[in-house]
Amino acid sequence: MTDETRSPIKDKPLRLPGQSVDEQRQKLIEDRFEYPALFAVMLTALAGFEWWRDYTGAPPVPRLMTALALAAIAFAAWRFYRLRPRLHSLRLASEGEKVVGQYLEGLRAKGYRVFHDVVGTGFNVDHVLIGPAGVFTVETKTRSKPRRGDARVVFDGKALTVGDREVDDRIVVQALAQARWLREVLAESTGKRLPVRPVVLFPGWFVEQRPGTTREIWVLEPKALPAFLDNTAQALMPDEVALASLHLSRLIRVRERDR
Repeated sequence: MTDETRSPIKDKPLRLPGQSVDEQRQKLIEDRFEYPALFAVMLTALAGFEWWRDYTGAPPVPRLMTALALAAIAFAAWRFYRLRPRLHSLRLASEGEKVVGQYLEGLRAKGYRVFHDVVGTGFNVDHVLIGPAGVFTVETKTRSKPRRGDARVVFDGKALTVGDREVDDRIVVQALAQARWLREVLAESTGKRLPVRPVVLFPGWFVEQRPGTTREIWVLEPKALPAFLDNTAQALMPDEVALASLHLSRLIRVRERDR
């Protein structure tokens, strides 16, 4: 593109479900694996060349080049082995966000605006719903299920137990912080204190709500979300839904432009 022309697209598109996770995964591959793998391929080619020189009678040094190639291959294999758990975790997270994002798209028919991968400062909100029942930050937690045993998430109002893992309150703290951040951002932008509720979704898991669970945060299986929304009193009028959506879309585009 020359200085005399410019893109016809004025604003960058809104983000897709799981985009931050995909970006992390791609960066991880590029930074931690592609360069060692490329180095290994280059040295392997050099070793092959040296063996060819040996075959043709040119003065060779194949043993040295082979040793270097084997060392590079071993290093790349070690790097990939170390990266596999993290890559698997990111792939699982990306798939979960995409599945939940596609499911949330169906709520548009009920008057909800859906935003995906809203980037904050040093974090991202997987999805945001804005509609009659209010504003909702949606955090998707995709966890591998055990082949045997209890595939159950237990929520007591403060902390979560996922399967046989220990009780953990970090997910709840994270979700509450995201809702608080969006509430303040929208208040600053719109001048209104809109109701923002955090939601944590566990695709494919059975979620058990223990007695005493508060309504401040919802921890659900995705298919249960529509019923919770339907049973919540109307909190936003259509003009407020449009206002909040407009300001959030502007925020997303500004942040994308500045990245």
